[in-house]
Amino acid sequence: MQTVFNKPGQFWRGNLHTHSTRSDGHCSPEEVCRTYREAGYDFLALTDHFIERYNWPVTDTQAFRSDTFTTLISAELHTSQHRMELGHIWHILAVGLPLDFAPTQPEETGPELATRALATGAFVAAVHPQWFMMTEADLLSLGPIHAVEIYNASSEDDSDTAESLYMLDYMLARGKRLWAFATDDAHFVPNSRERLRAWVMVKSEALQPDALVSALKAGDFYSSTGPRIVDLQLEPGDHLYLRCSYADRVYALGRPTEYRSVAEQGLTEAKIDLKGWRSPYLRVLVRDHLGGKAWSNPIWLE
Repeated sequence: MQTVFNKPGQFWRGNLHTHSTRSDGHCSPEEVCRTYREAGYDFLALTDHFIERYNWPVTDTQAFRSDTFTTLISAELHTSQHRMELGHIWHILAVGLPLDFAPTQPEETGPELATRALATGAFVAAVHPQWFMMTEADLLSLGPIHAVEIYNASSEDDSDTAESLYMLDYMLARGKRLWAFATDDAHFVPNSRERLRAWVMVKSEALQPDALVSALKAGDFYSSTGPRIVDLQLEPGDHLYLRCSYADRVYALGRPTEYRSVAEQGLTEAKIDLKGWRSPYLRVLVRDHLGGKAWSNPIWLE
């Protein structure tokens, strides 16, 4: 079975969720792009809050592109009045938007906003569901979005709700096919730990915005807060083969109570026996001795 590691191209490191002074961030768009470029990132999606309070910004970052660094035109979309089940306005990430994306209308719902973003060809995702207590019904109502944010570094500082894997696992167990991604959601708040903490590694043949957005929509990426996944293959004979940076445990995770793991300090490769595996999907987690994690996208076996 083909995985992203069999596909042509190379992995590019990027962050999909960040804010600037165009909304509630503390640094200018130029400063934000420079920070990620100088840290060795290949691309950045600057996702300012698309809401009336900030005059509906879709921040134009094209001037900060170079031969070795690119940007994806993006925004974090919000409803004006319509709210999620437990009372908060919607937060919907759209990566690869047109600069003239129309402002939200007062009566527009979260699902309608997601549908409108999808129609532009953007990569559309639900963000920090744990932070704002998004319910299962909320996420299901968004229809054919692409992904859910499973780690958000900013919310770790704000409310200790960085991980939202519970929502991904609910959706997968119900048969909904969603990708999983990790971000900083950096606002560049002084004395915070939110920047350069989590990223995606996207496999693409070119460091070009359209190619990166297409790869995101296809799930051709993995996410990390430290470890690297070097190779991931499903081998004949019901085995999962993994190569990674130094780790102390790797997991194959499926539907409830379906899991396998290998533990060894300093391991860099593992073969996991999947004989008798009953879940229609699996996802891989790599954990290192510092607590850093890398998450594969779900692999559907049927």
